[in-house]
Amino acid sequence: MTAAGASSASPASPPPVATPIPVREEELSAVTYDARGLVPAIVQEAGTGAVLMLAWMNETAVRKTLETGRTWFWSRSRQEYWCKGETSGDRQWVREMRYDCDGDTLLVIVEQEGRGACHTGEHSCFFRAFGGVAGGAGS
Repeated sequence: MTAAGASSASPASPPPVATPIPVREEELSAVTYDARGLVPAIVQEAGTGAVLMLAWMNETAVRKTLETGRTWFWSRSRQEYWCKGETSGDRQWVREMRYDCDGDTLLVIVEQEGRGACHTGEHSCFFRAFGGVAGGAGS
């Protein structure tokens, strides 16, 4: 997939909208956080199924993501929350959020707006492949 991915908004299409996801407390209590209070969140593109990125969430970021319909993460290096795309414009609009069988990994299915998820300008953070495969995943 190119940087102008299939789910990117074109000038003729309406802009994506935030869709909060209703959640029950018992669902939230099923999430298991590590010793730092974090859980990995895999971000997948709706429609294509491409894995876009992996980031970390704490309980507040999980709740903010579900409440706002936008992806919120905890930056381990900056020790602060960040909403994907607020500075780059490459926003993620949450369409679904799941937790795995052990409750220790999240899957966030998004509509990706803009160039893509990677800070390098690539559509996916997983654009490099071992073994010299030309183009790698997501190109």
